[in-house]
Amino acid sequence: MIYRAPAKYLMYSVPLTLLIGFIVGLNFDTTPMKSTLLIGTIIMIYATMVGFNFKQLASTAGSKVLIFSVIINFVIIPVIAFGLGTLLLTGRADNGAMFAGLAISALLPTSGMTISWTVLQKGNVDAAVKLTIFGLILGSLLAPWYLLVMVGQYVPIDIWGTMKTILLVVFVPMILGHFTFKLLLRKMTPQHFKKNVKPKFGPLSIWAMLYVVFVSISTGAKMIVSNLELIAIAVVVLLLFYAINFAISTFVALKFFNREDGIALVNGTVLRNLSIAIGLAATSFGPEAALIVTLAFIIQQQGIANYAQISMRKWFKPIKKQTTKKNIQENTQTIS
Repeated sequence: MIYRAPAKYLMYSVPLTLLIGFIVGLNFDTTPMKSTLLIGTIIMIYATMVGFNFKQLASTAGSKVLIFSVIINFVIIPVIAFGLGTLLLTGRADNGAMFAGLAISALLPTSGMTISWTVLQKGNVDAAVKLTIFGLILGSLLAPWYLLVMVGQYVPIDIWGTMKTILLVVFVPMILGHFTFKLLLRKMTPQHFKKNVKPKFGPLSIWAMLYVVFVSISTGAKMIVSNLELIAIAVVVLLLFYAINFAISTFVALKFFNREDGIALVNGTVLRNLSIAIGLAATSFGPEAALIVTLAFIIQQQGIANYAQISMRKWFKPIKKQTTKKNIQENTQTIS
C-alpha cells in the first residue's frame, strides 16, 4: 500500500526524498513552498501525539532512568555537540547555520522511535514512554536558551521567536492529538483504537516528515551544489556525534541499570527527535541547518539498526528468547 510504504521502508524513503528534492531544487524554484514548512511540521508531530498516554507522567516507576536520561540529554549531549561544533563547524562563516542544525538535533531528545526500538529489543517500554514525553517537553522549553548559549555568537538567535515556533510545533499538536484521542474513545474502545486506528497515524507523520525534508533540501539545492564540502563536513560531525553518544549511553546503561532499563535509557538518550528538529531548522536557520538534520535521519536510522543487532548479541542479550539477527533485520523494516 502506497500510504504505508514510506514508513515501512524508512531507510530508503528518506535518502530517496533527499535525492528527489535535490534534483527538483536544481531545476525549479521551490522557494514559495517554504511558507508551508510550519504546517507540515505540525501535521508530522500531531500524528505522533494521537494516543500518547500522558497519565504515565504521574507514575514514579522508572524515575532513576528518567533522572539519568535528563543528565545525559541536557548536560552531557549538549556539551558534546558544542565541542564538535566549535572544533569542526566554526572555521567558516557559512557553517554557523550547520552548527545551529547540530545544536537543534542535540537539544531535542526522544521520539516515537525511542518507544519502537525499546519494544523491538524487549526493554522497559513504560520507561521509554516516560522518557519520550519528558524529553519532548523539557527539550521544547530549554532548547531556545541552549541555542542562544551554544550558537548565539555565530548566528542570530531570536529567542522568543524560536520559543514560539517550538511551542507551536510541539504543544499545539500535543493538545490537538490529546483531544482527537478523547473524541475517538467516545466511539470505540481503547483496544480497538490501539489495534486498528493508531497504526494509521504513523504513516501520516512520515509523509509529513518527507514533505519537510523535500522542501528543505529543494530550496537549498543550489547552495549545496556550490558548497559540496558541506555534506562531507556534516557527515563527519554526525558520525562522531552519534558514536560518542552511543558509547556514553551504553556505558551508563551497563554500569547502573538492568537489561530492560538499560535499553530504555540508550534509546531515550541516543535517538533524537529529528522530526521537530528539521522543521525548526528549516524555518529558523535555513537550508544549511536543515541539511545536517536530514543527514542525521539517515545516520541515526542506520546507527540504531546496527546497534540493536550488535547489542542483542553482546551486552543486551534476551533473557528468555534469543532474538536473531534475521529477526532484527526483518523488524527494522516495520519501524516508523
